[in-house]
Amino acid sequence: MNGIINVLKPPGMTSHDVINFVRRASGIKKVGHTGTLDPGATGVLVVCLGQATRLSQFLVDDTKEYRAEVTFGLATSSGDSFGQVTTQGNATGLTEKTVRDSLPVFTGEISQVPPMTSAIKQQGKKLYQLARDGIVVDRPARNVSIYSLEYIWGTGWGDPKPRALLHLHCSKGTYVRTLCEDLGNYFGCGAHMSFLVRTRVGIFNIADSATLEEIQAAAIDCKLMDIVIPMENVLVGLPVITVKEGAASAVTSGSKLYQPGVYRMPENLSEGDLVQLVGPEGLLAVAKTILDPEHQNRLVFQPVCVLKAQAGGN
Repeated sequence: MNGIINVLKPPGMTSHDVINFVRRASGIKKVGHTGTLDPGATGVLVVCLGQATRLSQFLVDDTKEYRAEVTFGLATSSGDSFGQVTTQGNATGLTEKTVRDSLPVFTGEISQVPPMTSAIKQQGKKLYQLARDGIVVDRPARNVSIYSLEYIWGTGWGDPKPRALLHLHCSKGTYVRTLCEDLGNYFGCGAHMSFLVRTRVGIFNIADSATLEEIQAAAIDCKLMDIVIPMENVLVGLPVITVKEGAASAVTSGSKLYQPGVYRMPENLSEGDLVQLVGPEGLLAVAKTILDPEHQNRLVFQPVCVLKAQAGGN
């Protein structure tokens, strides 16, 4: 079984817990995801089965969308509601208007310091591993992109701890809890991320995601393939090269695809483009476009990620 499941991760489970659940339900040993969600968060978790795990490298750069609840007037050691309280500020002066007016400051390319709860490696260990040992290290800031940041709802204005619900569209590597902390620092009252829902990862939307209960039921009824997205449907940004049947085996062996083996290809391809090589039985490989050294006006396709189109492999 090869493909992708758009999973609705429940709060209280780690992303690894979800992977183990899908592994048990599907009977597939090779299962992975394209980007973690915090244990307390919920929403879209893109899970790859079988040979689709090889495609994760082409999906990790996808943009993401979140709904985040920010609680002002209270900062925590982890930046979310699970950490210890580090600062209790006074947020009674905040209004819906002041929060709305601040959002453009945090839109566009911004600089973030990764939290100690992240999986970034430093000193040979992941930051969250150092944090568990009580070690806090300096982390270099990183640039991320916030494409849009929208105010959705708020409550408690005039109280010590008002809350606001925000919707953001951002690049990979964005730490939403850090954004919430930075908002609190901007107003001088402290803040933390009190809840988080990931609503989209690339083409995968929360409206189309499957709950763990639905996955389990589908597996019991032998209908799991009804919710598994075929590999050739997920690389929507890559042009499709249709491979002749006689050239398919060479492609899955890692050999270059020359023009005689191409049945159909789009126009305006350029050297260096990534493309999908699709045969009669589905996606064969992701390839890089190069120039034919013997015919400079011809393109050749060099596989960089080889897959087998035949269904049923683990």
